[in-house]
Amino acid sequence: MEYDKDKVDEVVLALLWLTMFEDKFGTRAWKGHSWEHLDRLYEKGFIDNPKSKAKSVVITEEGEKKSQELFEKYFAL
Repeated sequence: MEYDKDKVDEVVLALLWLTMFEDKFGTRAWKGHSWEHLDRLYEKGFIDNPKSKAKSVVITEEGEKKSQELFEKYFAL
C-alpha cells in the first residue's frame, strides 16, 4: 500500500508528545514507533539519532515545538 510518509511522520511526531519527559540530557520521548519513521524524523532534525540501546530518544528543541503543534492540529478538540 502506498501512503503519504510525511503525514505519517507528522502523526508519529505528534504522538511522541504524549510520552515526552525531561531528564539531565534534555527532553526525551519513549521510542515505541517503527525505526523507519524514527529515522526519517532524525533526518528532518526533530530527534537525535534513535539508534542506541536507550528506550527513549532525545527530542530537539525544534522537534518539541513541532510535536506539540502537530498534536494540537490532529488531536485537540
